[in-house]
Amino acid sequence: MRKNPTSILAFVCVLAILGIIYATMMPQWVSKNEEALAEFSTERAFNQVKIIAQKPHYVGSTNHELVANYLKLELNRIGLETSIQEGFTLNDKGLLVKSKNILARIKGTNNSKALLLLSHYDSAPHSFSKGASDDASGVATILEGIRAFLYSKNPQKNDIIILFSDAEELGLNGAALFVNQHPWAKDVGLVLNFEARGSSGPSYMLMETNKGNQALVKEFANAKAKYPVSNSLMYSIYKMLPNDTDLTVFREQGNIQGFNFAFIDGHYNYHTQQDDIQHLNKTTLSHQGTYLMPLLKYFSNIDLNSTQTTEDNVYFSVPFGFINYPFAWVFPMSLIALGLLILFIFIGKAKRVITFREIFRGFVPLIGSIVIAGLVTFLGWKIILEAYPQYSDLLNGFTYNGHAYIGAFVTLTIAICFAFYNRFSEAKITMNHFVAPLLLWIIINLFLANSLTGAGFLIIPVYFGILLFGIFVITQHYSLGLNLLFSIPALAIVAPFIIMFPIGLGLKILFGSAILTVLLFGLLLPIFGSFFRKGVWTILFFITSIAFFVYAGYNSGYEYGKAKSNSLLYVYNANTNSAVWTTYDVNLDEWTKTYLGEKNQKAVGLNGLPLASKYNSTFTYSAIAPNIAIPKPTIEFLKDSVIGNNRYLKIKITPNRKVNRYDIYANPKMTFYNFKANGVSTSGQKGNRLERDDMKILCYYVVGNEPLVMDFYINKSSVFGMDLIESSFDLMTNPLLNVKPRSDWMMPTPFVLNDAILIQQKIERYTAPVNVSIETAPVKDSTITAIDTLKQVVKPE
Repeated sequence: MRKNPTSILAFVCVLAILGIIYATMMPQWVSKNEEALAEFSTERAFNQVKIIAQKPHYVGSTNHELVANYLKLELNRIGLETSIQEGFTLNDKGLLVKSKNILARIKGTNNSKALLLLSHYDSAPHSFSKGASDDASGVATILEGIRAFLYSKNPQKNDIIILFSDAEELGLNGAALFVNQHPWAKDVGLVLNFEARGSSGPSYMLMETNKGNQALVKEFANAKAKYPVSNSLMYSIYKMLPNDTDLTVFREQGNIQGFNFAFIDGHYNYHTQQDDIQHLNKTTLSHQGTYLMPLLKYFSNIDLNSTQTTEDNVYFSVPFGFINYPFAWVFPMSLIALGLLILFIFIGKAKRVITFREIFRGFVPLIGSIVIAGLVTFLGWKIILEAYPQYSDLLNGFTYNGHAYIGAFVTLTIAICFAFYNRFSEAKITMNHFVAPLLLWIIINLFLANSLTGAGFLIIPVYFGILLFGIFVITQHYSLGLNLLFSIPALAIVAPFIIMFPIGLGLKILFGSAILTVLLFGLLLPIFGSFFRKGVWTILFFITSIAFFVYAGYNSGYEYGKAKSNSLLYVYNANTNSAVWTTYDVNLDEWTKTYLGEKNQKAVGLNGLPLASKYNSTFTYSAIAPNIAIPKPTIEFLKDSVIGNNRYLKIKITPNRKVNRYDIYANPKMTFYNFKANGVSTSGQKGNRLERDDMKILCYYVVGNEPLVMDFYINKSSVFGMDLIESSFDLMTNPLLNVKPRSDWMMPTPFVLNDAILIQQKIERYTAPVNVSIETAPVKDSTITAIDTLKQVVKPE
């Protein structure tokens, strides 16, 4: 075959197209303080983040109250009157807390429904997170956006409500308090919620609707956000998963729909000590601003009653654009694509440029690449986890060098593709073999049309591939420029998922990225199939993959800013008057070994009362700890009476030290009726029976050391058995334990109760011993007095 000098040029062009696609997903600039006061300034927003995220400000902390006061003052400073909503809520997962919401309202000239801007201001507890990204960035975006909006004196018809919600990190309790108890809730027509699950990368738009998305999609497109990043595949998946943002509460409990805007890259900083201003990416903060400003201007002036619909639209973003069309088109589009492909195949057959034999042979390198790349990536990641056990320290599943592993497995997959096509395909029959990936993509789309309709936009790059195939069979002409032009939709629509999936779902999903890479390679076969010396390209990509693996291995350790997470708790069992150190860690380090020793003794008896955590973490190791004088809580039975077949109880638990949390458990055979905690029932509870799955009754996050009061009744024949765990987040500062600080390359493990002092105790009525006076009678004719050996009698309950 004659030498083809265009291979390198084609490869460079593909890289350039990818670079442009990724560069246009989000702003690459940061607006300065010098920006016009009527414009959103990233620097001004970032300065707000600096103030809010100076220290951890979780619910119940002193800093939490300071941040709340600051936000009220800032809203006042820009000319808004604020109000506070405060009260207890108990969610359906048993999370009880007293939330404090901060609100303001801007009146419109002709209100239809109000537009609500939403972000939570509490930071994650337990892990010393300063909450810069999650969610000071959202609060700062709204503060700066509203300031600019008011300064510009833009006309607005609808009221605008600002809600800085509380206790989102605990159980979305602040949002529930607003939706169910605030009079403004009935006025809300649409919510814009700004969130974070990382510290960098583009911000993705995810909408929440109870019915159809068509009206919201069209209005979002009309608002003309400059850098929209979203697609209906994420929307379809999101609707099937258990969602946990404040907006979910609005949708489920208030039938109020809206948009989430959240960034997910840098996921390893999420809820950790590293969620600080040093790790928050400023261009990511800019991206949030580019959503807020046009949407604020647009939705504050349209009839928000018109955003309700029962129809769904497929939608996806392209550089500087947003495309949508009805779900009803998805299946017909796939059938039409199949018809077009068959038509062009027969035209090619008639012109003798296509043969059925070569079409079927084209499935060999395609299926071979999918199977081998998928297996190599799946097993390869398993092997890497064995070689680097420290990767399990990061519970979220994405390591600090995770991007390098994405690069390693993607380039390895491309090497596998080139190897298969070098062995089983030639440049002159590339278009014959191009039929196989086109047909496979059509089959996938036909399947998705019935099972995951939101992914219907994946047929778009297939259409471009079919048209390119049709041009070839009609003209029998090869053009690099035309091939590159028709490859842009595939690169723009499919390529971002290759990176997004492992970032969002963890590196365990890398095999999915590998399979998607093969499918994308298939769509680009007119380009890559014509490459000269594919064996050389195989070696080149294999070497590149090795380089990524070496780089990842070299950067597999921990350092300041890329810290190892670890955990330590002190647990005092008041029932047995014994204490232990314990941890959730699988891999102990020098700091945890100081307290847990070198022998790694398994944690025995500590997981009987499970502590709730995001990843269902359990204690792994424990060691005997010194008993220290920790004041136990006071337990009072304010009411304990039997009426008919029921036993009515009111129990008050009062802390005798500064505490942050109570976990309450009960015998699984106990059935609770009319259960209230601090005066509130479970949100959305049906009937008077308390629904629970295990021993857990509730988890109470304490504000201001306020006692816990539980009021309920049980069947009088039920065996009463309840326990509590009282927690304070002061392990590192308690002078009685004198725990040494972590090294600067360590941090508290997130998503679990950590750095805490726990008291485990049965909930039972305290009964003081009864002193029984025993008289001794003298024995006749003896000077010896008989000693009574009766034990003290304790009056039973």
